[in-house]
Amino acid sequence: MNLFYYAAPHTFYPLAGTMARVFYALAVVLGAIGLYIGFFVAPTDAQQGEGYRIIFIHVPTAWMSMFLYVVMAFWAAVGLAFNTRLSAMMAQAIAPTGAWMTFLALWTGALWGKPMWGTWWVWDARLTSELILLFLYLGFMALQAAIDDPRRADRAGAVLAIVGVVNVPIIYFSVQWWNTLHQGASVSLTRSPSMATTMLWGMLVMALAFWMYCLGATLTRVRAIILERERRSDWARDLARGAKAGREAAA
Repeated sequence: MNLFYYAAPHTFYPLAGTMARVFYALAVVLGAIGLYIGFFVAPTDAQQGEGYRIIFIHVPTAWMSMFLYVVMAFWAAVGLAFNTRLSAMMAQAIAPTGAWMTFLALWTGALWGKPMWGTWWVWDARLTSELILLFLYLGFMALQAAIDDPRRADRAGAVLAIVGVVNVPIIYFSVQWWNTLHQGASVSLTRSPSMATTMLWGMLVMALAFWMYCLGATLTRVRAIILERERRSDWARDLARGAKAGREAAA
């Protein structure tokens, strides 16, 4: 398969629709399995009781918030360096989903922190840097929305996204660099996980479910962006006429 064939918006558009449906289906299946493991199979934590089960939402969303920002910055940098339209569209499409994952990570963290720490929020290094990540996502979207010319908006957003990448390792290593209230990582590439196997499997399956959802949401959004930016092209007009004819035939 010639991957460069799909580098053009009009050829990527139908492929994105097909992949989005597959990813949504996988998200539903994996989410159901992960929630079942997390809420019915995983044992009760000896110290935190049943309240720890929010990790099956909190940890995957926190992972995705950081991962999506790096991917967004990557596509923004590719678009900035090579002036490729689809790369900039991908970066724009990722931002809302990344912001949503970051908000969920902060919100579920607050729900977890209240019974465990006795407070909804502290200006902890990890919490504060995660909040900054949310502001970076919102700033990226606001900056692009404030500039009428899409090409100028893409370039300005790319600079902000690339500069903001420095915050991602700060989030990840904050519990090692500073004396923070937030607990350390339970899963690491350099040591064995400090949790029961069923807990780990439930969390990993939920992480895959959120990953599939984020892929589906991004591809759905990039299709809308493609139609908006390419609305004056012949293929987009033909697509709109075909959709209109289909609605009229169905009516």
